[in-house]
Amino acid sequence: MSFRPEHEIHRRRLGRNIGVGVLLGAFVVLMFALSIVKVTQGDLMHGNGKAQAGTALPQTEASQGAAP
Repeated sequence: MSFRPEHEIHRRRLGRNIGVGVLLGAFVVLMFALSIVKVTQGDLMHGNGKAQAGTALPQTEASQGAAP
């Protein structure tokens, strides 16, 4: 019993899948490297953009203990 020869479309699909896999792997490595650089530099990530590194947030009346 012999196997049928591989069709051309399967070879092209394999090549495309390998290319997509390499690009996905490169993207994962890039994101990991950027995360490591950001952590080692000590940057703080703020989603609201209000607080900056080394600055204090303004005190509100509720946080100062004043009665409402």
